[in-house]
Formats: sequence, C-alpha cells, structure tokens
Amino acid sequence: MLLIYPERHMNVKLANNLSQVDADAVVVFAAVSSAKENPTATLLSGNQAAIKATASLLGTDITGKAYEATWIYAPDGTQAKRLLVIGVGKGEKFDPNVLRNAAGAAVRQLKAKNLKSLAIALPENAAKHFSDENWVRALVIGAVVADFDANYYASDRKDQTLQVLTVINTNGSNLEAAIDEGRIIGGSQNFTRDLVNEPGNKMTPTILGERAKKMSEDVGIECEVHSTEKLKELKMGSFLSVSLGSEEPPALIVMKYEPEGAASDVTVGLVGKGITFDSGGISIKPADNMEKMKYDMAGGAAMIGAMRAIALLKLNVRVIGIVCASENMPDGKAQKPGDVRFAMNGKAIEIINTDAEGRLVLADGLCYARQLGATHLIDAATLTGACVVALGMINAGCFANDDSIYHRFHQATHHAGEKFWRLPLDEEYQDSIKSSIADIMNSGGRHAGAVTAAKFLQEFVDDKPWVHLDIAGTAWIDDNKPWITKGPSGIAVRSLVEFVRGFEKT
Repeated sequence: MLLIYPERHMNVKLANNLSQVDADAVVVFAAVSSAKENPTATLLSGNQAAIKATASLLGTDITGKAYEATWIYAPDGTQAKRLLVIGVGKGEKFDPNVLRNAAGAAVRQLKAKNLKSLAIALPENAAKHFSDENWVRALVIGAVVADFDANYYASDRKDQTLQVLTVINTNGSNLEAAIDEGRIIGGSQNFTRDLVNEPGNKMTPTILGERAKKMSEDVGIECEVHSTEKLKELKMGSFLSVSLGSEEPPALIVMKYEPEGAASDVTVGLVGKGITFDSGGISIKPADNMEKMKYDMAGGAAMIGAMRAIALLKLNVRVIGIVCASENMPDGKAQKPGDVRFAMNGKAIEIINTDAEGRLVLADGLCYARQLGATHLIDAATLTGACVVALGMINAGCFANDDSIYHRFHQATHHAGEKFWRLPLDEEYQDSIKSSIADIMNSGGRHAGAVTAAKFLQEFVDDKPWVHLDIAGTAWIDDNKPWITKGPSGIAVRSLVEFVRGFEKT
C-alpha cells in the first residue's frame, strides 16, 4: 500500500492590529542594539502593548541575541494569553533570511508547549529596502518548515501541528499572494522532507515513483515512471548497473512542466540522485550510521519537491525533472570493482568503487535530460563524504561549468536563504579519473573527492550550462536547531525554485 503522510494545512491569515488578535501567543522580535553607549535590545515592533510589556526587560531578560526566547504572560492591551519575544541578533544584519529562521524558532517554541494558534507581527523597525512581500513570504516559509516533525512511527506520537498563523501587517498592504507563495514553497520543502524521512522499506524506488506520480497528478504536470526494460532500451548501462544487486527494480522518474507561453529557447533540466538505500554494494559501508543511508535519495526528493512548487507557483518556464532511483545492494548479481559499464552517451566507465554509485545514476540522468531537450542543467545529490569533510554541515558544495549560470544560481541561493559554496572544476583534476582500460573511472580516490566526482559528471553534460550540487553534508540535520527539527532538511528546494524563476526574466 502506498503510504502518503498527511499534508499539513496550516491556516495562514492576515490582520492589521496585534492587540486585537486572539491567539495562544503573539510574537514580536528584538534585535541586539548597535548603540555603543548604553546598549540595549531594540524591539522591532511599534505596538504599544508590546512596548509596554517589554519596557522593563529590554537589555536584561531580553537581549536580542539570536533565537533567545522570552515569554511574558497575560500582557496588558492584547487578547492573547502570552507574548513571546524572539531575538534576531544584530539589527543591522536583520533581513528576510534571518526572519525566516526567527519565525521558525517561534513556531518550535509553541509546539514544545502544544499550543495551536500564533500571531506574528511583521517587523516595523527593520531595514526598509526589502518589500513587505519579501518579509511575509520568508516568515510564512519559516513557520511552515518549523511545523514539521520527523517521528512518524512513534507509538506515542502527539499531534503538535500548528493550526492557525496570523500575520500582523500594520501598513494595510495586500499580502495574500506572498502568503500563498510562502505556503507553497514551505510546503514543498516539507514534501521533500516527508520523502527523505521514510525508511528504506517504506521508500523503495517503486514507491518513490508512485509518490512522484501522485504529486504530479495533484498539481497538473506530466509524469512517467519507467523501470528496467526502459533503461535497457535507452542503453542506460551506468544507471542500470547500480540496481543489479537489489531485489527492488530501479525507477526512472520523468516529470514535465510545460506552461503555455513559456520562452521557446529555455528548458531547465533538474536531475536528482534517488538512491533509496545505499549499502555501498560490494564496496560495503561500515555498519556505524548506515541507517542514515535512507537519505541518499535527498537530491531526487529535492527535485520532486521543486517540481511541485514550480507547478503550483505557475512559473512561466519549461522544466524537466528527472530522478534516477535505485537501491545499491551487495548480492551475487551486484557489479564488482573492476567491471566496465557503458553510459547512455557511449562512454566506458571502469568501476573502481561500487559505493561511488550516485554519479553512475546521474550520468545517465544528465544524458537523458539533454536528449529530452534541456538547455540548462542542474543536478543535486548526496554525492560525496569528501564534500562533508571540506565544508562540514553548514554549506553545501556547488560546481558549475559556466560562470554565468553559477552567478544565476548564486543569486537564487541568496534569495532563498540557503548556503552553497563554489568549488573548482580545474581541468587538471581530470587526470585523477583517467582509466587504463576505459574512458573514465568512477572514483578518483580520496584526494579532492568532491571535485573528481563533479569532473566525472561533467563528462555527461556536453556543452550545456550546468550546475552540480553536492548536498551530502546538509541534507540531514543531526541535532535540533531552534528553527528546525533534526532529520531531513529539504535543502535545495527553495534555491531550485528561485533558480527556475530567474529564467522568467530571460
């Protein structure tokens, strides 16, 4: 049976007066003051009830430090039972990206108390070079993302879902469209997290294909899911080789979004690694932490979530989403180190390490995206431990074969509030993956492992502008953060949406 975890439907509405909102709690924000003499916290709200309730606490209980939470009970001048003050750090650095996490921190505070309704006041004393739409979209995304909990199968699981969020906007502007956009993007990030969170026995390649197809039907895009015979027909020997050791068949998921009136010369190809469980194959992984290898399909899940958001937002850009889904298991039919496989474009690949399987499925996915007409390519994958060593759990890796497409993606990440760091693709790295028996090897060894993996993928993009995202260190959060629970992060969904949106202006 196809398990689809119930989608959350937070009721988000607008109001123009904090004091008149009846909620379990109202939230205002405080920043660290930049004053050199007599520094104190600065309240980012002009509401008189909030000002009166916090006046004696600013600079003592309320310092404005990032994510500091101060509860004030039964505040005068409001109908709310509680006032919650969330710190946002230095005032001069306060922007919509900071607000996104601060709103998430507020939601996590309420969930811990099992409260159901929240009102958040848009900051009034913040930088004015951001539009109200930017502020409210970020706020809603942060709140929706924070409402996710990962303990699906706990027998004592409690429903701590936030039911009502009221956004307080005192200037009276119409922000309904921004609220809708925030719900779509935040909801799509959570949709991705739902997919990644499932254990390997509940998220096989076949089930991932079913979930993608159901989502596509819901949002009105075309989706086809193929398996072994289609891979053989397309001569996807690289992709197919990864699935040989598993009882579960592979799934080639192809989603197409083709809006009327889109520019005829741009089709963005989104290609994701969908390894639903990665044992390492014959080059088997150590037992410690292998359970996390259910998240090795996070790149593919991000593409499915991004396609959902792109369709619901009705972006005027043609997009093809391809997810190459498989298990990587070590039975008697599994490929072995030393084998040679042939990718869709005819390149011969010497298999050095069967645990370097993500690049094998992506190779054929990138070729197929080009065959289907993609003019610009971007892939995402939990690809290398080397990227985790290089960048840790804070920045994801980013590679690009073209400066202009990199700058386009960099702008998207800034708007989305996700952290990526560009790594090199110098030609000299190609020597590390030269094979003595085939065209290339699927592993260049330990040195510069994230770079040589990207160089491998570059062999399959031809001359198309291309961005590669290595999200191995950021797709899973090991510890709770103030604004997000531990578990799958949904990294890249927001940036992919903004990346595609940028082509509307081309």
